[in-house]
Amino acid sequence: MTPVTTAVTAYIAIGSNLGDAQDHVLYALRELDQLASTRLLAQSSLFRTAPIDSSGDDYINAVAAVSTSLSAEALLQALLALEQTRGRERPYFNAPRTLDLDLLLYGDAEINTDTLTVPHPRMTSRAFVLIPLLQIDPFIQIPGLGAAHQFAPAVADQAISKIA
Repeated sequence: MTPVTTAVTAYIAIGSNLGDAQDHVLYALRELDQLASTRLLAQSSLFRTAPIDSSGDDYINAVAAVSTSLSAEALLQALLALEQTRGRERPYFNAPRTLDLDLLLYGDAEINTDTLTVPHPRMTSRAFVLIPLLQIDPFIQIPGLGAAHQFAPAVADQAISKIA
C-alpha cells in the first residue's frame, strides 16, 4: 500500500444491515486498528437507523477516526478489501449490505477522482453519519463546507437510536 509522508486523521463510516449486522460493524472497528500504517483513534457508539434510499432491515452504524500513513486511495482500497472479507456484494445501487465502509474525511483534503470523493458527498445529509461523527468530535470541520454541526438540523427527522 502506498504510504504518505505523515500521518493523517481520517474518518470512516461503518454500516451493515445483512446477517449479524452488529458483529459486522464490531469486526470492522477491530480490523481498522490492524490495517497497515493505520491505528484506531476513536469510535462512536453503535446506532440503529432505518434504510435511506434503500430497502431491507435496519442498519447498525458507527463512525471511526483513524490515524493513517496510507494515501487516501490506498486507504480506500483497504476498506474495500475489508468489505470483501465479509461478503459484500453490489448487485444494485444502495443494495442491502453485510458491510459498508465509506471514507468520509481524509485530513483537510478535498479529493475528487473517478474512484474517490472526499469529503463524502452525502455525509451532511445522513443522520447515521453526522450523529456518530459529532459524537467523536463535536467541533469537526468538513473541508470546503464548514462546521459539521451546522448540518444536524437538516437530518433531525431521520430516526436514529443509540444501541451500544
